Amino acid sequence: MFMPCTQKEIEERGWDSPDIILVSGDAYIDTPFSGTAVIGRVLESKGYRVAIIPQPDINSKEDIKRLGEPKLFWGVSSGCVDSMVANYTATGKKRRSDDFTPGGLNNARPDRAVIAYCNLIRSAFKPCKPIVIGGIEASLRRIAHYDFWSDKVRRPLLFDAKADILSYGMGEHSMVEIAQAIKAGRSCKNIPGICYAQPATAEIPQHAVMLPDFKSVAEKSEEGHHAFIKMFTLFSENQEAQSANALIQQIDTRNLIHNPPATLLSQEELDAVYKLPFKLDVHPDCSRNGKVRALDTIQFSITTHRGCYGTCNFCAIAVHQGRRVVSRSEKSIISEAKRMTQHSRFRGIISDAGGPTANMYGFECSHKIKHGACRDKRCLYPSVCKQLHPTHKPLINLLTHLRSLPNVRKVFTASGIRADLVTADKQHGGEYVQCIAKNHVSGQLKLAPEHVSKRVLGFMGKPDNSSLLEFKKMFEESNRRFELRQFLTYYFIAAHPGCSLEDMKALKRFATRELKLTPEQVQVFTPTPSTWSTTMYYTGIDPFSGEKIHVARGARDKQTQKDVLQS
Repeated sequence: MFMPCTQKEIEERGWDSPDIILVSGDAYIDTPFSGTAVIGRVLESKGYRVAIIPQPDINSKEDIKRLGEPKLFWGVSSGCVDSMVANYTATGKKRRSDDFTPGGLNNARPDRAVIAYCNLIRSAFKPCKPIVIGGIEASLRRIAHYDFWSDKVRRPLLFDAKADILSYGMGEHSMVEIAQAIKAGRSCKNIPGICYAQPATAEIPQHAVMLPDFKSVAEKSEEGHHAFIKMFTLFSENQEAQSANALIQQIDTRNLIHNPPATLLSQEELDAVYKLPFKLDVHPDCSRNGKVRALDTIQFSITTHRGCYGTCNFCAIAVHQGRRVVSRSEKSIISEAKRMTQHSRFRGIISDAGGPTANMYGFECSHKIKHGACRDKRCLYPSVCKQLHPTHKPLINLLTHLRSLPNVRKVFTASGIRADLVTADKQHGGEYVQCIAKNHVSGQLKLAPEHVSKRVLGFMGKPDNSSLLEFKKMFEESNRRFELRQFLTYYFIAAHPGCSLEDMKALKRFATRELKLTPEQVQVFTPTPSTWSTTMYYTGIDPFSGEKIHVARGARDKQTQKDVLQS
């Protein structure tokens, strides 16, 4: 049974009203790949009555009022993607399509969706139940942040949305605690994984770290840029549940209070989430308006783990999901796959078994598990840390078990692969490449080297290209061994901060000479909130060395870099 989206469904359940109403910028897809569906199912499993309003019409109060008012609170999210990323390309053009909207047209998700939905709720209900914002848009905009689309530093989203609480990260722990606190009439202020606002004169949490205030980081000057770098450095240093302090940032006459992160879900808790009764389909009230294309990719895909210790400078996964990888048990994954085979639309194909990075399943640094990620070094940059001990054996065993299940014809590896982890695994890396080449590739396999210039890779936080070439050799040898005609596809980034036209020409030469291709998958760098690369883009400074760097800012300069690679 889907969580209700209509008044008729509310009445059929015999409810007088929902406890919680979740508002999303996506169609309601009841799958563990949808944050709204996950949070709804988790709250439902704790006994709360949860309803969902997907993509409400912001031009009318009637749509947001269709289920009445919740007893406890509203939960608001932009959906699976930041709404500005969903609505605009890296060169500022409006996107025509949206895979999370019925019918595929980009006509249902407003710009700055969280702000738009919060304003809509407050205008429709006076007084209004508490509003809790969450999801990727809220999580990555939780402190003062550079916004590429307005080309300025904006206030924390909690302030612009006028919400009561911001839940950041994956949210299961914090959202349940928020529901429990509001139901009991208790304060939410001590809940990990949330942000809230209070007067600047109010008492601050003990041992809190003061971030540079909004006024100083928003100033477009050399001093302002250095204040912004200091702010983001302190923010990044306090993202581990085991060691983080509370953060405080003054915004005019109020303070943002950023509590330390919630603890990551344990393996047992993660397994429990994926055991919840997801329908693996689009709610009928949404599907009657047209096909939701995202379902083609995620309906029969399996998440094997959460988190990423890659910490690439342009990526915000670590800030949202965490720098520690938590893997599901093989038993849990196999059980999910068996349930999939009973679905009426399942045709024997598991589209993907992976995570943010496919081959981070089943191992983690023991020091990080106990103490959190190191502040003074990274797991994979400039090379794989000696404390990590990568092994692909658990993943090989998992894939072997999955493809042997009755009614499963093929299990694909569609998530990206870190070549450096494969080459660092001297015991099982070669075996893993043979395993996926023989059994888990649909003609082509994705790699994301991003660039080859050592200097640009340094700005990206990526290793050199030696592991890429070694992986390519291993993959081609496996294809010859099994007499297969399969290819590697490569994902590259143009116009990353620090990248020049000469760097793109060097990448072009490398692609032609070593990869024997003209790259097709080239993305112009998009400065999204809460990444080191966006800090570089905004300030024009490498925050790790303090040196000034070249930044391609205009649409023409960015497109020129992309054209060099694809000419």
